[in-house]
Amino acid sequence: MPKISVIIPVYNTEKYLKECIDSVVNQTLQDIEIVCVDDGSTDSSLDILNNYKKDPRLVVFSQKHQGAGCARNLALEVAQGEYLAFIDSDDFYDIDFCERMYNKAVATDSDVVVCSARSYNVNDNIYNSMPSALVQEYLPSKDVFNYKDMPKYIFCFSQNWNWNKLFKREFISKNNINFQNLYRTNDLLFTCKALVHAERISIINEELITYRVGNSTNSQSTNYLYPLDFYEAFKTLRNYLISIDKYEDVRQSYINWALCGLVYNIDSLKDKSINNKVGRFLYNEGLEAIGLASINADEIYKQRSYEIFLKQYYKYIGKPFVFKCLPLHYLIQLCNVQIWVKRRRINA
Repeated sequence: MPKISVIIPVYNTEKYLKECIDSVVNQTLQDIEIVCVDDGSTDSSLDILNNYKKDPRLVVFSQKHQGAGCARNLALEVAQGEYLAFIDSDDFYDIDFCERMYNKAVATDSDVVVCSARSYNVNDNIYNSMPSALVQEYLPSKDVFNYKDMPKYIFCFSQNWNWNKLFKREFISKNNINFQNLYRTNDLLFTCKALVHAERISIINEELITYRVGNSTNSQSTNYLYPLDFYEAFKTLRNYLISIDKYEDVRQSYINWALCGLVYNIDSLKDKSINNKVGRFLYNEGLEAIGLASINADEIYKQRSYEIFLKQYYKYIGKPFVFKCLPLHYLIQLCNVQIWVKRRRINA
């Protein structure tokens, strides 16, 4: 049994794929298997993958284009590693990612290990730390923890990415954790399920993987094609948490993460017609389904996300959002938003 199965969904990333694969095959931990799934690429990605098949650790599967979630699920069916790692085909590992993550998992008997990450902008060749990969202020003081140690922050201490984490395969299989069949946000349910079921979570507070930004192959650059995928992901997660009687335990963490997801995804839709259509649907009908129709203002952690939420609500609904509880400092913020909206209408 290999120590780690590295799963790589691939779709039209010929420009960056070789760097990604090289970063995996050259890992200091060599006892790994590499499961690549070409998701119906129309460029030379599949040819590039096939050129690596001389490495006996690497296997290649191909499917019609169904999204990264389906591709990862196919890989999960065949993976044999003790642990599971994921990487997007335009990103790249540090050379000791697998070794460091595996050693931490074994030493702590963790179900999930989380590391920090950096971004690389292809337009200006600049690397930056990604604080949201590991949010220091939300971490407990324990080396090994689970959601009961931090119910208010379990979904907020790290982005719902799968690629800065290592998962025990037996644990994933036992809890029937899979990816959603979505083109975007397909890893939210997988990662959040793992975080609430894990008995033991540990971290490596170092950047061990690089996330490429500024490129057209990144899923975030195609938000407009699947603008409601994030909504389906959060709706399914909430329903799942309710079904296993854990929603109330982690509700505050969930609503903060859902609110951040809502404002980010709407704000990312630059096409005005799509933005208006999606915004009106979500703020008129969608808030109830994702648990944001009735919230206490003082439950929200990030002031900036809260302010954008209020502005978006005003924009699409035309009246203030009514909180169950509205402390004085939030009333002041609401007045500022009302002034912003009036100015916006005057200048329109």
